[in-house]
Amino acid sequence: MSATPLAGLKVVEFTHMVMGPAAGAILAGLGAEVTRVEPEGGDHTRNLIGSGAGYFPMYNRHKGSVFLDLKNAEGLAEAKRLVGEADILIENFRPGALDRLGLDYETLSAENPGLIYCTLKGFLPGPYENRTALDEVAQMMGGLAYMTGPPGRPLRAGASVIDATGGMFGVIGILAALEERHRTGRGQKIQSALFETTVWLVGQHMAQKAVTGKAADPMPARISAWAIYDVFQTKDEPIFIGVVTDALWEKFCALFGLDTLWADESLRRNNERVKARDRILPVIRELLSGFTRDEIVARLEGSGLPFAPIGRPEELFDDPHLLASGALQPVRLPDGRETMLPALPIAMDGERPGGPAELAQPPA
Repeated sequence: MSATPLAGLKVVEFTHMVMGPAAGAILAGLGAEVTRVEPEGGDHTRNLIGSGAGYFPMYNRHKGSVFLDLKNAEGLAEAKRLVGEADILIENFRPGALDRLGLDYETLSAENPGLIYCTLKGFLPGPYENRTALDEVAQMMGGLAYMTGPPGRPLRAGASVIDATGGMFGVIGILAALEERHRTGRGQKIQSALFETTVWLVGQHMAQKAVTGKAADPMPARISAWAIYDVFQTKDEPIFIGVVTDALWEKFCALFGLDTLWADESLRRNNERVKARDRILPVIRELLSGFTRDEIVARLEGSGLPFAPIGRPEELFDDPHLLASGALQPVRLPDGRETMLPALPIAMDGERPGGPAELAQPPA
């Protein structure tokens, strides 16, 4: 049986897009009973196209769904009934949207003191709190886009990393509040936000400035902490290789016959190799360009050297490790087709949480 540590907990979601549904998906994947409250006609995220086409199937597995008109007295009463029986509420609509309906924390907790109310926004309380934010807005404001793109060309990360990570921080807060509720019997309001999540993620670059006195360069222009920590072109497909210790430098030189470089004792220490990158890298690039990617993988497998073929999302459906380890979960799509999508990336006592999943379905 799959691990379901949160079995028995009831969650009500007033969510859309990614951040809120991602938080609910984590709880649902861990066994909580999650019910989405969607507007009459359904959450419009169900019907997005283009880059949004995967939002609903990815973040709304293991959930139930009800369609309610919250501007109607009957629909609002039903929503309040659901919350009254719930342990957790998650919402990620614009600031004040649920408050105006009487679905604010103060009102609901008066009837349900144990309620943990998780609100996921663009910004935590402060001067920006009423601004509208999206994942991309937060990446641009918070310095992540600046660090991702080459100088002068800010570039958002290639996935909704802030939405998803912000949802994760919401779940961390929820689980902490559950633990506190075990001691006090009372719930509380949890807040997580896109902008502050981004700032936390770029904190390493802020710390670099504090430590060195020099602002961090965008990642494509950075001076790496290691001499060999890059993507290299082979005869066919590129591959990433990292040589991150002096012992691995010795091993790398032995694997690829780099006797001349190993004989140079001035390169035996990492920081000296970093200073000599302009001398070392052309030699290594030329050498590796004479191999196919698979030939390099065969040499590096089992060596302890970090390496990675450059994968694409569509290739992961057939990844042998993911398939063998249960990291992909069967999901039935709304049109009846079955596919495989990522399970929660954790194991508990050797078991992967979740199992075959249905999407949140419209009520019959």
